[in-house]
Amino acid sequence: MPLVVDRYALGPLQTNCYVVRSDRSAAEAAVIDPGGDAAALRLELARLGTAAGAILITHGHFDHVGGVADLAEGTGAEVWMPEGERERLERFTEFAPVGVPGRAYPPEHLVAGGETVEVAGISFECLAVPGHSPAHVAYYADGELFSGDLLFAGSVGRVDLPGADWDTLLGSVRMLADRLPPETVVHPGHGPETTLGIELARNPFLAELRAAAE
Repeated sequence: MPLVVDRYALGPLQTNCYVVRSDRSAAEAAVIDPGGDAAALRLELARLGTAAGAILITHGHFDHVGGVADLAEGTGAEVWMPEGERERLERFTEFAPVGVPGRAYPPEHLVAGGETVEVAGISFECLAVPGHSPAHVAYYADGELFSGDLLFAGSVGRVDLPGADWDTLLGSVRMLADRLPPETVVHPGHGPETTLGIELARNPFLAELRAAAE
């Protein structure tokens, strides 16, 4: 049975947050990248008839973690996030722009890629995908990839930020192409969903990968 994925655009940059359930009657869900608006998200969880069983973070940029503290403290859900970016959550106000809502929070679990995260009845494979940020990870389960800001429909993550690197980002996409089937559904940090195959075939930013494969 395919996963049930609901998407919500939250926070100041309308970052995609995902509520992922093993099925529509699941008592718990994994919440991926709650970037803000935790109170509204809790109402949505109640409307869906589920509870936050875990919070998974792809990377530490403020627009992906702004709602973590309120959601975690309000629900008791534990937080998984990349070890190399934990300071961005633990010292949220030092990294976020002035006036952006959000608070510091210490994550209970740290990942680096290569782990299997078992939460809400779902087995997520944690994949290291640096490039947009140094310790960025993606979460993969049952044909669904939650890519954070690595890969978008028709675009890729910015590499003009501290710690970002174009060649590293391209290498991360290459790894996904080698490891996952083309029909993998990509749920990005911003914008609509797509598939890995569509992006490998059409994304203008991935021309280097297509040329190398010829």
